[in-house]
Amino acid sequence: MSDNSNKDDIFEGDLKLKSDKKLDEPKMYRVILHNDHYTTMDFVIEVLVKIFHMPAAKATQIMLDVHKKGAGVCGVYTRDIAVTKVKQVHEMAKTNDFPLKSSYEEA
Repeated sequence: MSDNSNKDDIFEGDLKLKSDKKLDEPKMYRVILHNDHYTTMDFVIEVLVKIFHMPAAKATQIMLDVHKKGAGVCGVYTRDIAVTKVKQVHEMAKTNDFPLKSSYEEA
């Protein structure tokens, strides 16, 4: 190679790839907690703090939505994370003998 080569020159052995494809943003999903008549408000707050890493004040606000409106949105995540969060809620509820249900839907 000579010192006066242009930086845009392609030399033998170099590979230049050109792609017109753009990656789409992943679909996002809302994770929802559903009200029931048995799960305590304190346990719902505990779930929101431990699984969704919310401060207690925010967790209390969402717990009141679940209690008063029948459901509350815990967060918006990619599909894999939303599925994992729902499973964690169900496992924690089962371990503590509560029927708390969670689901996810496309945001």
